[in-house]
Amino acid sequence: MKHDRFHGRVQGAQRRCMAPGCQEAGEFRAPGERRPRFDGPGDYRWFCLDHVRAFNAGYDWFAGMSPEEIMRAQNPIHGWERETRAFSPTAGIDSAPRWADFKDPLEAISGRARARKPAQRQDGRAVTPDERRALDVLGLALDATRSDLRSRYSQLVRKYHPDRNGGDRSFETRLQEVVEAYQLLRRAAAFA
Repeated sequence: MKHDRFHGRVQGAQRRCMAPGCQEAGEFRAPGERRPRFDGPGDYRWFCLDHVRAFNAGYDWFAGMSPEEIMRAQNPIHGWERETRAFSPTAGIDSAPRWADFKDPLEAISGRARARKPAQRQDGRAVTPDERRALDVLGLALDATRSDLRSRYSQLVRKYHPDRNGGDRSFETRLQEVVEAYQLLRRAAAFA
């Protein structure tokens, strides 16, 4: 059996069209009879191309429903009206675990939280994670002074700038990282 997903055709199924008196192959499926409670498509009807077009033109999914049932079916949160157990206030009382009971054996979550916590310099000033990465780019220690920052920046610019290294442009990305790190750190409160 070969499926043509774009057109919905199922070839080689050896079915006849279910329209009365039609002898064509039933290669296109259409919804079956609706049960009192709709719970999926159920059995399909199989039609030829002409009869499936006629079926689709006259098909009304809401046929037989009351106005209240139609409004409920069209509601964007239909099927989501009740709260799921995992997020209810009583979650974990029966069998589901509560978020507070979650164990982190590899400390993946708590380690990540510690990494976001600002580091402290010896002078008591906090250094944010972005400032710490900038210090790593420049190759400076956490307790570097403002003069250390300026001198290291000058060294790296002389090393990576094409005007100073004989026209070698292979370090332009590295030079950009150094400039951005310096611009961040020179405005940082830790280096004021």
